[in-house]
Amino acid sequence: MVDERLARLRTHRNNILRYRKLLNTKLLEHERLYILKRISEEQTAIEELASPSVPLTAKALSPPERRIV
Repeated sequence: MVDERLARLRTHRNNILRYRKLLNTKLLEHERLYILKRISEEQTAIEELASPSVPLTAKALSPPERRIV
C-alpha cells in the first residue's frame, strides 16, 4: 500500500512538473487556464495522498479524470 501511495505521489509530482513546462510555451488563454486547473487538481491529489489522516480509499486510488479540451 505504501509503495502504491508513493508511486501515485510521484506521478502527480511529475504531472505538475510537465504542466509547468507547458506554461513556459506559447499557449492560448483557454489552454493556459486548462493547464492551471490541472495543476491545481494535481496539487489537491498530492495533499490528499500525503495527509496521514486520510485512509487510502478507492477514490484516492482511481486515476484522475482527464478531459481533452
